[in-house]
Amino acid sequence: MLLLAAIWGASFLSIRIALDEVGPLTAVAHRVGWAALALWLVVLLMRLPVPRDPRIWLGFLGMGLLNNVIPFGLMAWGQLYIETGLTSILNAATAIFGVIMAAIFFADERITLRKAVGVTLGFGGVATAIGLGNLISFDLRSLAQLAVIGGTLSYALASVWARKQLAGQPPQVAAAGMVTGATVIMLPIAWLVEGPLTLDLQGDTVLAIGYYALIGTALAYLLYYRVLAMAGSGNLMLVTLLIPPFAIVLGAVVLNEALLPSAYGGFALLALGLLVLDGRIWRLIPARAR
Repeated sequence: MLLLAAIWGASFLSIRIALDEVGPLTAVAHRVGWAALALWLVVLLMRLPVPRDPRIWLGFLGMGLLNNVIPFGLMAWGQLYIETGLTSILNAATAIFGVIMAAIFFADERITLRKAVGVTLGFGGVATAIGLGNLISFDLRSLAQLAVIGGTLSYALASVWARKQLAGQPPQVAAAGMVTGATVIMLPIAWLVEGPLTLDLQGDTVLAIGYYALIGTALAYLLYYRVLAMAGSGNLMLVTLLIPPFAIVLGAVVLNEALLPSAYGGFALLALGLLVLDGRIWRLIPARAR
């Protein structure tokens, strides 16, 4: 879990470094394209069956749109105007939206008192991190923060799509199919808007792209499913709380970023909300006190 959090935490930094030379759409196209090649190599080495049903490939396409194209694009654009640490904090709202989307689309995921308290605390944390003044100013910084929140909402919808459309697929195949679907969508869009993709880039940009595509995406997805099998989805939610410290420290050391106190206060509220959703803190409270 710590390794996965460190990998994803460093991804925010590497994406920001790449954005100094390439546009956000191009950054995403590189990310999903190289990750797709790496993941299909893993599938071939493991001799896993490749799906032939067109409905499954349609599911991959939808998953790539919801879990890669939209959130990666919105967050990459947002990182042009806000700190990497703040992006990682707002990214933690994915679990909050995930609870809401599950309750809307699945009868067995109703909102309980514990979930309602956790979601309320989480939204309070997001509002605190953004700042109430920024919510009404609509300058580039506030729009960038709202774009990141839009990305977390898309992640939550992707979890619903995966449960409905991709159940039963081996995780390695699902990950490879998803980033392939994202590549099919993202490559022509990036080409038309920002020009042809090229590797004629500065060395640090190539290294940054290589990191967030091969390690921060391909390897991270494989590690994600491994941790899920070992620790379960409840424990895996805690990875969301471990990512921001890595991203904040790396942003401060490498990019000299400094966050406002409201960002740390918002993260504390958001973390408390996620811990309530996790259930362990909730079980410590006597039933009568609840």
